[in-house]
Amino acid sequence: MKKIFVLNGPNLNLLGKRQPEIYGYETLADVAANCRKVGEEFSLDCDFRQSNHEGELVDWIHEAREDAAGIIINPGAYSHTSVAIYDALSAFEGPVIEVHISNTHKREAFRHHSYVSLRADGVIAGCGVEGYSLATRRMGGLVK
Repeated sequence: MKKIFVLNGPNLNLLGKRQPEIYGYETLADVAANCRKVGEEFSLDCDFRQSNHEGELVDWIHEAREDAAGIIINPGAYSHTSVAIYDALSAFEGPVIEVHISNTHKREAFRHHSYVSLRADGVIAGCGVEGYSLATRRMGGLVK
């Protein structure tokens, strides 16, 4: 099985409890279980992680350089602010897919720009938590 990292940024630990009208009622644990189930279909081992700390996300991206064939990332608000995450992803040679639960283009103007999108090989936004399953399926086709 090929390992992929599924990285989640700030506030995603509150999934299912925070603004369910935007993000839904499924928890991050539900999303992780579903990613792992879909990953098995494609012989992917999904290493699912969440942090509210930018530096920890950067460290995990660096770790992925040695340990992962691809990265799925929902950087949360760091999408719009973090050059550090962009730089770390740019040093990663495998495929990167960016996921957003909400359609960031229908939200506040500051959410319309993502530094991560400049590096991502694909972006999935506005499909709810199903976006993670879509990203996992796509990753299965990229890391054969």
